[in-house]
Amino acid sequence: MAHSIEITSIDNQIPLLQTEKNEIEERRKVDHIIEIKETNGQDPYRSQTKKSVNQIFDEMFEDLNNLSIKSCTIFKVNVGQRESNSDAYTPKMISIGSYHKKNPQLRPMEKYKLLYLQQFLQRKDGLDVESCINELETLKKETMNCYNDIEDLCDDSCTSQFLQMLLLDGCFVVEFIRECTEGEDNIINIDDCIYGQILRDLMLLENQLPFFVLNQLHDMTKQDDELPLAILAINSFTFFVDLPKMTPESFRKTKCNEENIKHLLHAVHIFSCHGNPMKKSNHNKKRHMIMPNATELSEAGVSFAKIGNINRNKDNIRDMTSLFDIKFENGLMTIPCFQVCDDTETFLRNLIAYEQQSSDVQPKYFSDYATFMDYLIDSDKDVNLLRRKGIIENWIGEDKEVASLFNKIGNGVTVYSTFYYNEECIKAIQHCEQPWNRMKANLRHNYFNSPWAGASTVAAIILLLLTATQTVLAFTGAVK
Repeated sequence: MAHSIEITSIDNQIPLLQTEKNEIEERRKVDHIIEIKETNGQDPYRSQTKKSVNQIFDEMFEDLNNLSIKSCTIFKVNVGQRESNSDAYTPKMISIGSYHKKNPQLRPMEKYKLLYLQQFLQRKDGLDVESCINELETLKKETMNCYNDIEDLCDDSCTSQFLQMLLLDGCFVVEFIRECTEGEDNIINIDDCIYGQILRDLMLLENQLPFFVLNQLHDMTKQDDELPLAILAINSFTFFVDLPKMTPESFRKTKCNEENIKHLLHAVHIFSCHGNPMKKSNHNKKRHMIMPNATELSEAGVSFAKIGNINRNKDNIRDMTSLFDIKFENGLMTIPCFQVCDDTETFLRNLIAYEQQSSDVQPKYFSDYATFMDYLIDSDKDVNLLRRKGIIENWIGEDKEVASLFNKIGNGVTVYSTFYYNEECIKAIQHCEQPWNRMKANLRHNYFNSPWAGASTVAAIILLLLTATQTVLAFTGAVK
């Protein structure tokens, strides 16, 4: 039976249904907030509303200040880059950090995290989970500031979960890196199918922990003769990213302080770019235009040559020509050999994403390299030309797949006035604008593209000259 009760006063003592009591209570709260009283000719409702809005935004401003945007180092990839290939930024095997921890497809690896945590605790007598959590709690605020999009951690339960995540994920990374270099009694063996996928996932921008967290955990269980974590980390990825082995001596030459390393991806970026010359920026110089592709350059007389043979120096340490050492001089473009395999796109895309969202990274080597290669490669014909010159090693299939990789990888990438290959692009364009260069190229391609064609062309020229000479002599004899 429906009840209809007329409420004449909030203070009336009338038996009410529970739902109606709730309605009255809510109305009483609202009446208390928006009670209207005329004071000095002002509208109190308007004043109260304005005050509430100010309070809300003051709290938002305070939260914004607490985020410390300048200290953010682990970003979510921007939409412009993610649209062309979202899989390249998404972990397939393991979640590290806050961004992908709720992905149900990555849950099977949680048991491995527990195994590595157990192995970590066994390295030192008296070490337990609680003591580790207490150590990490001192880094909590600094760690949170490293992420640009993190869940609210205002209550104790969320904070506890965050610290547990740091411990589990951090111990996994530290112990996995140790296993990669020790090479024995591994929980995950190098021959396991998931090994390479884990290495891939540890290179993703969104799948990082601050390096100071990893370093703290490493120092808690570090042996006297153990190398620094930065060296162990780089040596763990030498196979994956084809970097030379790092030694204490080569590490010192980089003049890199472990405190300046932001995360694993940043460490790889540092040592991939180390040793490359800083080019002077000349803002008065003509800004580069889009360079012709490899086929068009070839038709204009440009030659291509591979550089960068792997060798060993006197200390038997592997040395390599930098990937970014591209030069153009006198019609010859020299480019280091570049191997394209299954994880190449993922590796490049995440390093580019890191550069694009880090204002302190200059020059943006990988971003500019990808842009330059996108200029150079438009189709499978360009890839075929570079492959025949030994510049590109194609391990992923057809040449059109390599062309597609470089054509899409530049989507969403900003090219700045400090473009690293500005000078090379300008020189290549100027070379193509010279008519004589194109004429020489046509002669070479059409008449001297093989020894037999060259011999035939020379013979034809000689025959033409002899015929012309005979004609001239006959004409002069007739005149006499």
